[in-house]
Amino acid sequence: MNSNKENLDLEEELFEHHRFEIPKGQALLRIDKYLMNMIENSTRNKIQNAATEGNIYVNDIAVKSNYKVKPFDVITIMLSHPPFENHIIPENIALNIVYEDDALLLINKEPGLVVHPGHGNYTGTLVHALAYHFENLPLNSSERPGLVHRIDKDTSGLLVIAKTEAAMTHLAKQFEAKTTEREYVALVWGNVAEESGTIEGNLARHVKDRMQMAVFADPEIGKPAVTHYQVLERFGYVTLIKCQLETGRTHQIRAHLKHIGHPLFNDERYGGHLILKGTTFTKYKQFIDNCFKALPRQALHAKTLGFKHPTTGLMMRFDTELPQDFQSCIEKWRNYSKSHATDEEDEN
Repeated sequence: MNSNKENLDLEEELFEHHRFEIPKGQALLRIDKYLMNMIENSTRNKIQNAATEGNIYVNDIAVKSNYKVKPFDVITIMLSHPPFENHIIPENIALNIVYEDDALLLINKEPGLVVHPGHGNYTGTLVHALAYHFENLPLNSSERPGLVHRIDKDTSGLLVIAKTEAAMTHLAKQFEAKTTEREYVALVWGNVAEESGTIEGNLARHVKDRMQMAVFADPEIGKPAVTHYQVLERFGYVTLIKCQLETGRTHQIRAHLKHIGHPLFNDERYGGHLILKGTTFTKYKQFIDNCFKALPRQALHAKTLGFKHPTTGLMMRFDTELPQDFQSCIEKWRNYSKSHATDEEDEN
């Protein structure tokens, strides 16, 4: 079922599955036709879908399926999972289970726990833990047990896990239809100008940095993404907000917030690990360093998750407290903003 795969929050890495160096005598040819002849068991439709998802690169730049291959081009097909993944060996890793019944379970994922195996993380993931605690979980379209959606390694918060094939299908359809409720809490750099707003913009892999997502004005590039936000508390140089997702694209909140000039606090991949607002005083730099130590990851927590139960049809809504590291960082900022004047006009 492709819709399930499309609505997953993909893991952060991309891996090379195919590589072709075009010889000198190659005539101009659409890349979808070229690859269909080069890759065993491929179809033109699959190749076109890969191009639409931004997974086909020529000379390190993502291209569309109508790109014309020419001599000396280097084509790479990059996917979000390694070409060969280790067999899942169950591991006794503790899970923070918020709710469980015969159809599903809710997990409050700890920061630092990788959701599924990938490059450099072939053990110790949530999938390994699920394999230990539960038998015969249904496989999603990526053949990963129980996963309906994902959040990044260093993002904490709620994940729903399907325990039956029927639950997997039902929940995936809800994510595809945008009927689920997903609310995150984020601490961002800068004094956000509006009390609330909506960020819209297609997301695709950054043309220069494959580990980042970026917003593109061209409607034919990437996938539509919509994030609503509302200010919760202001601390002068940073702002605490909540984000509600209409779509669940890769790094959606992280990329959207960077796009409007408010990267997540301590988000290394998107530049939030630098001091982006504030003073040049040494004491301020020490304060920021202490905040980074208190919250050694991006300041993002999947706080609320709502959906219809796949068996009963009843609407279910779950809410979690912010993790201690997040709370500690917020408290530091709250105390700082009370005792230090900040030039908020410069931050708007």
